[in-house]
Amino acid sequence: MPTTLDAARQADEVRPFRLTVAEAELADLRARLDHARWPDELPDAGWDYGIPLAEVRELARYWRHEYDWPAALAKLEEWPQFTTEIDGARIHFAHLRSPEPDAVPLLMTHGWPGSFVEFTHVAGPLTNPRAYGLPGGDAFHLVLPHIPGFALSGPTRERGWEHLRVVTAWDELMRRLGYATYGVQGGDWGALISRELGRIHPERVRAVHLNLLPGAQQATEPSAAELAELSPDERDRTQQSWERMRRWTRDKQGYADLQSTRPQTLAYALLDSPAGLLAWIAEKFTEWSDPQHGIDRDLLLTNVMLYWLTGTAGSAGRIYYERAHADYGGRPPAPSTTPTALAVFPHDNFIPLRHIAERSNNIVRWTEFDRGGHFAALEQPELLVTDIRAFFRPFRQPTNPA
Repeated sequence: MPTTLDAARQADEVRPFRLTVAEAELADLRARLDHARWPDELPDAGWDYGIPLAEVRELARYWRHEYDWPAALAKLEEWPQFTTEIDGARIHFAHLRSPEPDAVPLLMTHGWPGSFVEFTHVAGPLTNPRAYGLPGGDAFHLVLPHIPGFALSGPTRERGWEHLRVVTAWDELMRRLGYATYGVQGGDWGALISRELGRIHPERVRAVHLNLLPGAQQATEPSAAELAELSPDERDRTQQSWERMRRWTRDKQGYADLQSTRPQTLAYALLDSPAGLLAWIAEKFTEWSDPQHGIDRDLLLTNVMLYWLTGTAGSAGRIYYERAHADYGGRPPAPSTTPTALAVFPHDNFIPLRHIAERSNNIVRWTEFDRGGHFAALEQPELLVTDIRAFFRPFRQPTNPA
């Protein structure tokens, strides 16, 4: 007869995972794309009202007739994948161990509306740098989890999966994998989660690398007194940060407001219509990236496929609701002492300001690039890999092993 101890051990178990998709599911997807109902569009609307009709129709056509899902699945299966249960949620993750004996454990977290597909281009150079002509001394063991509720870690089954609960789950995941100390990296929600991991677990997290830093922007119109205390360059950047934030609030924040208030209502549309899901996700991957480079549409569609096949567009959106309704409300982030790096890509949604970032973060590296946007790992993988490798060099030896 199973005992309480047996149940506890089973809950801690890390199990190999392989994604299988029934042909009936793919046939259903094809039929829905064939019979998609398309909305009207105002003449010369451009992007003013959202992603243009012609762009979504072309993406849907490519998805239906040219996108190679078997090839994409085979690529995903090159990564060893696992699941485990933490705090009542199934956590799916890829675990890529480096051949280098002194590799540093690095937990990388995606954002919304992303998945671990975001790390397709950086995983190889980070885990096996010699295979890419790079010195082997800067290698990493990568752990690439899906946030609870997202894609293969979803859907969640109970309330409360906001980012601080994810922080606790991630530290438990790294403990379960045998890592006494580790580094963290992320953008978007991954940045918020990674930053808080360093703040809450400084004895375990060696250092934090981010390509977005929430709260480092000029959130209100700067006063003359504020600007007078800054250098001319900082003054200009502060004004630019405020202007971008103002435009964001006016024109681009609707998705977050909706997911923070009525994610269930939105879910009916996203789970019933692949064209609707495609538009909802593709808009962000297009609008938030560097227009001079963009994102490979096959990888975009693989990301969309993970949401469609798992039916998790609704549960992924719930993280916005959970954060907005959590007890900590809108309080500013508590100070973090963990060494932190920020890689700044110019086409990201916000312009970070170092003098604001340093008020509550231990910023030890600040790198500004001349290209790239919100999805840095997909858009500029070489720049991101180079910055991650350089930043973690001083932290390759754990200072406080557990």
